Amino acid sequence: MFYPFDYTFILLIPALILAFYAQSKVKSTYATLSKKRSRAGLSGFEVAQQLIQQNNLSLRVEETPGQLTDHYDPSREILRLSTGVARGGSIADYSIAAHEVGHALQKREKYGAFALRSILVPVASIGSQAAFPLFFIGLIFSFRFLMDIGIIFFSLAVLFQVVTLPVEYDASRRAYAALTNSGIVAVDEQPDIKKMLNAAALTYVAATAMAALQLLRLILLRQSRD
Repeated sequence: MFYPFDYTFILLIPALILAFYAQSKVKSTYATLSKKRSRAGLSGFEVAQQLIQQNNLSLRVEETPGQLTDHYDPSREILRLSTGVARGGSIADYSIAAHEVGHALQKREKYGAFALRSILVPVASIGSQAAFPLFFIGLIFSFRFLMDIGIIFFSLAVLFQVVTLPVEYDASRRAYAALTNSGIVAVDEQPDIKKMLNAAALTYVAATAMAALQLLRLILLRQSRD
């Protein structure tokens, strides 16, 4: 959101560059590695099931429409894989399926950051939706208390992003360990698994940087009204 004669948007430029780079990196990495079929000959769906079995998890795997819509639903214990990943048999598909299993391992082992993020989900959702309208109204009509409430709400969304960062990196670490220990991927395929997981994690770094700089921008705008 940009305001007339507002030069604080310059703060967002580094985060925007990082975001574009992260998106292009994950897309190009996925495009390259999705063409590399694993010698295991399994689908992403089968890999997820095998990892679930090997790690004694009680999860149901489902196929969900869309591209890269993969996610783990901890409330229902369902691991949802996008059609491409579920039916694909590439290194990229294996990496994504294993990453979602990594989140299930976090829940079972009561990983603190994962538990905290689950608590923050509804609060962060409300905060991110309400923050800018409140702040914008406060800025236009010089209602400082509304600006302050907007900043507080957006701070909750930033906190969620900060907590999400270690959660995603830890899930990728668990995914890599699960895949390499499972015997599903060959030794020479492991560097590509790590490459895919690292590229995906970079998008969360960009999102966190963008949220933090946006919060700083709101604070500077608020101070300009004093």
